[in-house]
Amino acid sequence: MIIRTHRNFDKKYIRLPEKIQEQFRKRRDLFTVQPFHKLLNNHSVERAYPDCRSINVTGDYRALFKEKDNEVLFVNIGTHSELYS
Repeated sequence: MIIRTHRNFDKKYIRLPEKIQEQFRKRRDLFTVQPFHKLLNNHSVERAYPDCRSINVTGDYRALFKEKDNEVLFVNIGTHSELYS
């Protein structure tokens, strides 16, 4: 699996607190091994973001991604309210 990040994701990620960045890296690593691990709550967010799925980073933070073949592109990250308001 190839993991990439979109530049918009990168812009938001760099502004996150270090603790949230570290938690994302842990969840990303878990995702590469077990994409549907229960901690990730990997699910479709098709209504709000066409062709996207979401994983939990923390209780409130989510990371949105798109999948194509063997590639995952993280496109957005933020709190639940930031992403869905």
